[in-house]
Amino acid sequence: MPILDGRDAAAVAAAADHLAAGGLVAFPTETVYGLGARADDDAAVAAIFAAKGRPSDHPLIVHVATAEAARHFGDLSHPGAVKLMQRFWPGPLTLIVPRGEGVAAAAAGGQASIGLRMPAHPVAQALLQAAAARGVLGVAAPSANRFGRLSPTCAAHVADELGPEMMVLDGGDCALGIESAIVDCTRAAPALLRPGVLDRAAIEAVLEAHLQAPGADAPRAPGTLLAHYAPQATLRVMDGAMLRQALQILRGAPGAAGLAVYSRTVRQAPPGILLERMPDEAGAAAHELFAVLRKLDAAGVRLIWVEAPPPQAAWEGVRDRLERAAAT
Repeated sequence: MPILDGRDAAAVAAAADHLAAGGLVAFPTETVYGLGARADDDAAVAAIFAAKGRPSDHPLIVHVATAEAARHFGDLSHPGAVKLMQRFWPGPLTLIVPRGEGVAAAAAGGQASIGLRMPAHPVAQALLQAAAARGVLGVAAPSANRFGRLSPTCAAHVADELGPEMMVLDGGDCALGIESAIVDCTRAAPALLRPGVLDRAAIEAVLEAHLQAPGADAPRAPGTLLAHYAPQATLRVMDGAMLRQALQILRGAPGAAGLAVYSRTVRQAPPGILLERMPDEAGAAAHELFAVLRKLDAAGVRLIWVEAPPPQAAWEGVRDRLERAAAT
């Protein structure tokens, strides 16, 4: 099945028809590409888990076009959820709220809570609105990749991961490049379960309160397993001084074939080592992170050394993805 142009109304209509019939459609959001199925169809949702090789108890995020559609799936009355929804939807924020009775149990991984998001990407919005017109109020969609691997940030990545038979709406490169922040609003004090480009300070400013650390009884949420977001190569994160020292040792040794470096401060690597420069700005680094790691995988490297991001809050999402990628 060819990749479809997400700017083409006929292509969007065809994708919405496919969703309504219980099929899978990969589509762009401002964060990463998602693999969608109608959230009210347990068989369609099961096809997502099968395509990704994802455990069926690992919950999905339900994407909606409107707040009214979101309320069909969950209770959004929590004061924190109300504030965050009003400020950041549509946008890169997922809210976990109590799940509506009898809806989307498979998409929620069997939990009593559910993750809801209203994406800002125009192609995602067009698809969700067209699907809603066909009776599909929400589209369950994890990232469109094999479970635990790098998330796709362009249509070609999806085809590489899931094969040419998958229907893909092409909306260009994703603007942000890492997945949405996830805030748990199932209890009195909201907790940050997964950081994103939308940083902690911005969320706390709207809540007028500090986000709590997730407790042991926090709901299961996408992308929060210890090991996740991993390239095929082994990835190691080290501080800048350690990285430069290790490269200095290699400079006098035989070439380290199969090694790549992704760094903000290293300007030149020893012969035989691939070097990619990490941007100095957190948003730019997030935008290219998964694409660069895919590029290094495609080059056939076996080991990737990554310079640890700075400690500032703006880098929290990038740090999170790298730490989980290195845990495999």
